[in-house]
This record gives sequence, structure tokens and C-alpha cells, in this order.
Amino acid sequence: MPAPPDYARSVAEALKTLGLTKYEALVYVALLQVTKATATEIHELSGVPRASVYPVLDRLLQKNMVRVSHTTPKRFSATPPDDAINTLMREIEEKATYAKDVLGELWQDRTSIEGGDQELIWNILGETNITSRLRDLIYQAGREIRIMGSWTLLKDLRDALGERAGQVQIEVIADRWEGAVPEGMVVTTAVPPVWHEKGKIGDRAGMLFADGTKVMVAMGSQGEAPTALFSEAEGFVRFFSRYWDLIHGFGEKNTEI
Repeated sequence: MPAPPDYARSVAEALKTLGLTKYEALVYVALLQVTKATATEIHELSGVPRASVYPVLDRLLQKNMVRVSHTTPKRFSATPPDDAINTLMREIEEKATYAKDVLGELWQDRTSIEGGDQELIWNILGETNITSRLRDLIYQAGREIRIMGSWTLLKDLRDALGERAGQVQIEVIADRWEGAVPEGMVVTTAVPPVWHEKGKIGDRAGMLFADGTKVMVAMGSQGEAPTALFSEAEGFVRFFSRYWDLIHGFGEKNTEI
């Protein structure tokens, strides 16, 4: 018998702490309640929108949390909870080990900020100033631009990025992208990391790398004026480059547009 909706939701919340999205957790919990089910039946059991069921199942297959039959229609079943949780725990351990190694490197090789202007970290206040500085960095870049951010931030930079596409290499990681992607630009959509979540650091959060030597990080808590940090300090750039690599490298949910 299917678990009560409240129970299913509470278990799904626990699974989210292990790296699953809300829909992934709800689908897995629903599949545990039946021997096997079609995508339509999963939609009815889990409450996940019909259009989202197949993408969610694909991601759960990649995580080895579900199995699929070769029948028509396809039927899906859940892997045993012990196996599924062990898989998620191994992934968390791998990410934690990676982060520990990177942060340890930064701790050992940290750069003093007392060596001149190149080592300073500049504070930029206000939405207008932040957007203006980001646009300047986009137009001044000589070979590459990497930018990660919320669509709320990126939509104000879309025209500048479009003008530079084809002139420099541009890679974007965004929670979503609306409209056509300019030729010569790679856009990856991803489930936003914690610092993009509404109410945490704000809906205009993001970071931009110019030529691998400059980085600007924007943020802003709800109800407060947004702020940003800019620096060409080697340690500062390296730290946020590793953060980019962490999100990009473990973003199996990402899809290139």
C-alpha cells in the first residue's frame, strides 16, 4: 500500500540531504511502494509532473537507484534502499574528499594581500555598480569568459554576452536560460547550488571569470543591497575556480543547450 503523502514527503526531505532533488526523492519513494510501475503510474503515485518523470528517471538510472525493463511500455523498479543510500553516501564522500583536498591546497598556498594592488580584494556595492562592472569585464575580456549565476542576474548581461560570443570563448552555468543561445556560447543549465537559493544569498548571485585572471563574485541577502567582491589575486581566483570546477564537475544534472 502506498505510504501516506505526509510520510512520503518527510522521507523525500531526508533524501534531499543526500543530494537528491525533490522530484528525484519523490519518485524513488513512490517506486519503493510498488513492485514496478510505468512512467504514468509513477506520476500518479509520486505527484511529480508528468513531463518531469522521464528526466527524473534518467537521473535516477545514472545514480543506480532504479532499474528499467525492456518491455513496452517501460516499467521501472527501485533498487534496494541499502544499495541506493550507499551509492549516495559514496558520492558525498567523493565530493567531500575533493573539497578537502582543494581547500587544503589553498590553505597551504594562500596568498598574502599585502603585495600590491594585484593582491587586493575590492568591494562593490549596489545593483547598478555590480551590473556595470560585470559588463565592463565582459567587454574587456581577451580570450574567455566563464560565468555562473541566476537568470535574474544573467538576463541583464545577455546582450553583452551575445555581442562577445564568437569573439571570445564563453561558457555559462545558469539555473535556466530563456530565449535563443547565441552561436559560439555554451550554456549549461543546472540545479542551483545553495548560494543561489532564494533567501540565502539572493536571486542575483553569480560569479564571473575573465581570462582566468580576474574574478568577480556577486551576492546579496534578501532585503539588503547586493554586494560583490572583485580581485586579481592568484589565491582568490584559484579558490573560486575550484568552486566552478566542483559545481561543473559533479553536475550530472547539467544539460548543454
